[in-house]
Amino acid sequence: MSDDRSEKAATGTDLLEEGMGPGSAMAHLYRGEIHRMTVWRERLDRTTNWAVIVVAAVLTWAFSSPDHPHYIILIGMAAVGVFLGIEARRYRGYEIWRSRVRRLQRNLWTLGLDPDREVPEASWRERLAADYSDPAICISMEEAIAHRLRRIYLPLLGLLAAAWVARITAFSDLGTMEAAAIGRLPGWLVVGGVVAVGLGTLAVAFRPRDWRVGGELLHEDLREPDQ
Repeated sequence: MSDDRSEKAATGTDLLEEGMGPGSAMAHLYRGEIHRMTVWRERLDRTTNWAVIVVAAVLTWAFSSPDHPHYIILIGMAAVGVFLGIEARRYRGYEIWRSRVRRLQRNLWTLGLDPDREVPEASWRERLAADYSDPAICISMEEAIAHRLRRIYLPLLGLLAAAWVARITAFSDLGTMEAAAIGRLPGWLVVGGVVAVGLGTLAVAFRPRDWRVGGELLHEDLREPDQ
């Protein structure tokens, strides 16, 4: 009985030996995680591409004729919001694989290249094993939305908002509130709704929070370039 336990305890202990080659089990595991991360990254790019196409199509149609209604831009903003929700859900899946890859890079490959470095995470093997044993979403939906807003969707929504303001002011012979009306909805109500949604979007994107996503994704300059 004790021999069985010792064999089970020893299973996998040679995966991270210093003499492991590029064909080792850990190398195959790393390649698999890279592949999964790449596939989910491509899914994110598809959603972003569709959002950009929708923005371009909406702006082209809205300003192609003065007879075209302004609310097509608001419909475009709603469509971009739908793409934001889809991309945020995909980003939560992407973060599962990305976090595993970064954990392996920080704690395994970095030390393999430079053995004098200290291990960033003392219990990284246990955490990775627990993640494989019981996979879980790493970040909340709200944090995923905030991240995608900061990286992609705030500029797109801001462009549509600016185009809508221009459409009901500079490109209309009517007063601003009159031009902003949609059917029986008064202009002040439409403008108020757009402003409220915009403020809510900014609050989600920039409210103080403890980010659970990897810090390298929160800024553009990962490090200073070599001089």
